Amino acid sequence: MRSKWRRRRRTDTPDLEITAFMNLMVVLVPFLLITAVFSRLAIIELNLPAASSTAAEEPSFQLEVIVRGDGLEVGERSRGLLTRLPKADGQYDLKGLASYLRRVKSSYPDMSNATILLEPSVPYDTLVQVMDALRFFEASQDGQMMRAELFPDISIGDAPLQGELQARGG
Repeated sequence: MRSKWRRRRRTDTPDLEITAFMNLMVVLVPFLLITAVFSRLAIIELNLPAASSTAAEEPSFQLEVIVRGDGLEVGERSRGLLTRLPKADGQYDLKGLASYLRRVKSSYPDMSNATILLEPSVPYDTLVQVMDALRFFEASQDGQMMRAELFPDISIGDAPLQGELQARGG
């Protein structure tokens, strides 16, 4: 019995070696603090469509921009397709979209919401460019370029099947 007691007293607890970890922290913490200063996040606030809405709440004109693999379609939810802007040289006609949206805005100056509907194959970069075209346009006023607001309240969803927008309109 005594021999067991002596063995336990003689065994020392091993020291925890944390020198390598401390060296890593000395290098890592300043690096993270320095890089955190240079990173900036740009956030665009999006409004999701309501799950259910009554006819009294719905505005008279609901703008939809459908981004398809072969072009852009601008339509109204209840009336259907208004215009189609096909791709030219593999690029979306964003300038044509912006000019058409300016005409729509002049007809409905109080309206600020729009919906972008995308096909699954549309790249994220295209979504951002279409959102920029929907949110504002640049105009020259007194020799200075100014940004004017178009439809800043944007909702995003999945595009209907080809031809479904025309069928909804009648």
